[in-house]
Amino acid sequence: MVDAQKKAVTAWLAIGIAALGLALLAAAWMQRDKGEGSGALPNAGENAGNPGSDRLVMVFPAGSVPKDLPLVEEEINRYLEGTIQAELDIIPINLAGWWDKTGLMFASNEQIDLMFTAGWMRFGDEVAKGRFLPLEDLLDRYGQGIKEILNPSILEAGKIDNHIYGIVTNKEFASSKGLVMRKDLLDKYDINLSRVRKLSDLTEAFAVIKENEPGVAPIQAKSDRSPFIFMMQNGFFDMLGEGPGALEREGNSTAIVNMIETPIYREYAKLMHEWNLAGYFNADAATSRDSEYEAVKAGQAFSYAESLKPGFDLQASRDTGTEMEMVELTEPYTTTADTTSAMFGITSNAKHPEKAMRLLNLLYTDPYLLNLLNWGIEGKHYVKVADGIIAYPEGVDARTVGYNINEPWMFGNQLNSYLWSNEDPRLWEQYREFNEQADKSKALGFVFNPEKVKKEIAACNAVDEKYGPAINTGALDPDQVIPLYLSELKAAGADRVIAEKQRQLDEWLAERGGP
Repeated sequence: MVDAQKKAVTAWLAIGIAALGLALLAAAWMQRDKGEGSGALPNAGENAGNPGSDRLVMVFPAGSVPKDLPLVEEEINRYLEGTIQAELDIIPINLAGWWDKTGLMFASNEQIDLMFTAGWMRFGDEVAKGRFLPLEDLLDRYGQGIKEILNPSILEAGKIDNHIYGIVTNKEFASSKGLVMRKDLLDKYDINLSRVRKLSDLTEAFAVIKENEPGVAPIQAKSDRSPFIFMMQNGFFDMLGEGPGALEREGNSTAIVNMIETPIYREYAKLMHEWNLAGYFNADAATSRDSEYEAVKAGQAFSYAESLKPGFDLQASRDTGTEMEMVELTEPYTTTADTTSAMFGITSNAKHPEKAMRLLNLLYTDPYLLNLLNWGIEGKHYVKVADGIIAYPEGVDARTVGYNINEPWMFGNQLNSYLWSNEDPRLWEQYREFNEQADKSKALGFVFNPEKVKKEIAACNAVDEKYGPAINTGALDPDQVIPLYLSELKAAGADRVIAEKQRQLDEWLAERGGP
């Protein structure tokens, strides 16, 4: 019986891996057709528009390339020519293809002056590969505005081995975990979110949507973004960077555990399996690389999981073009990954690191440039309705606006970003309160250096890619999959990674006199 179960699991995994490969290949060709394949966008030539300007390249993840990006880029370049004598090529890359595309850019020595990075995006691994420059000297010379705005303890969150490699976005530094849902369907079926306390409490709501809304997935998910992942990662555990080994949020212990061995991991994995059997997930959850909010925008989904913060329901409403409500399932929590959840680094492929730092400095100190990057051109993509408050122009909405990167949390000093007319005018003050009230991880400030176990981490990542999609989207019974998953992780060197994390954490704690 055990052999039969193992064969069934192996067969499913083989099919899933093949489907995933086809999906990624199709996505790559689709992105190439959109002009994303080479990373080239208008004004991509060296000193294209102004022979006296230096060309800078900024790369960051985005759901899609806005059709009006060339217009916004033109306005940005006109402004930069008069300030730092530079031109900027903005290259958004879909997150599904991020690692392949940026890896190719580094391998071919393609110019990247500024690149987005984060604790949840293999920051330590990227530093270990030598992809980012140390920034202390550049900060001292060209980043004085940044140093005045960011608290030194926050600025140092981007440190690894006593060097700053990433400049932290000034925003909220905590998160809670939960879901956002279509308000029209909540109202239609009188679904009361005030009674929801834990993830399993949503089962009844999803059953109602499944029964009454054909063609609408109760939960839109993908293998790396499901309710399970959000609840595990920083909901119940501090992941402590790349590779196996996490710190339990509850209690005072600083012992690092293998999350997959814990009872709560199995409990929530079983819930995902129950939901999958009930048909609550989108059918392609294990292989999809499409953004969840695009599915909601298309009327194909009811909800998706997210990291939450004050006002996130309104951000989700702009993303989807549909009024959304959110339900928080954990209390706010601050980990190093939260403080480093949005950073920009200057890469080893940079041609103009000095001007790259000057541009970063402007994004912290110059509200005009920041909002041009965030929201586009005044009068075309938004209009001001009050000081610091904007709305869509007449005849334009979230679905039709030509510039909708909608990622103000990613750039510079978010507290200089305009607020939308339907947002609370006290939102930035709420962010400060949110940061102050959040639970703090026992390892807040610790950054794991994966250099000594990078081979083991690579091997463990391969195991995660094999089994993770089935667990994260409930495609297989965890009682069958988890033992196989754990066995292969241990064979890949998971225990050595955990031991190295524990050693580094213990040293870090000792230097600070304990947790």
